[in-house]
Amino acid sequence: MKMQTLVSLSSLAVLGFLASAPSYARPASDIDASADAALSRFYAMSPKHRELAEHAKGVLVFGRVTKAGVGVAGEFGEGELRVGGTTENYYKITAASVGLTLGMGEHSEVILFMTQDALDKFERSRGWAVGVDAAVAVVKSGAAGDYDTATLAKPILGFDFGEKGLLGDLSFQGSKVTKIEATK
Repeated sequence: MKMQTLVSLSSLAVLGFLASAPSYARPASDIDASADAALSRFYAMSPKHRELAEHAKGVLVFGRVTKAGVGVAGEFGEGELRVGGTTENYYKITAASVGLTLGMGEHSEVILFMTQDALDKFERSRGWAVGVDAAVAVVKSGAAGDYDTATLAKPILGFDFGEKGLLGDLSFQGSKVTKIEATK
């Protein structure tokens, strides 16, 4: 009985975390600095990463994505879309999941839009769901440049890397990316 109460309270806390996610983003300068640091780490992992990013039509960078939960989990991060090396817009990534999740952790994400069509579809969306689109190849843990030609043929490549913290996660999740207004 006490365990059920603990899980219920923890679940409510996570839902509160998601509900309180800021409607206004951190200052643009903070998001820019976080994205710069994440890209530096991403490029240091493999020279192939820089080559891929240079060929991409757009690069979506989330410097810090935080996920926490006990049974019910929430995820939140802020990032930016760069086209031609210039920041076009700012975005948030959110997710909620129910499953075997326990703990808290952080990681970085880089999503490369390899075709103009993929980038255009993303920019026109009013909330893009990562992983719903079959055109996305997700490369876990920032693979050190060891990807096959089938992966490279996808129009969207997603990398997550730099995991920190303790998070035991065996849940299914779908992350949603939405445009935000970063404060100046």
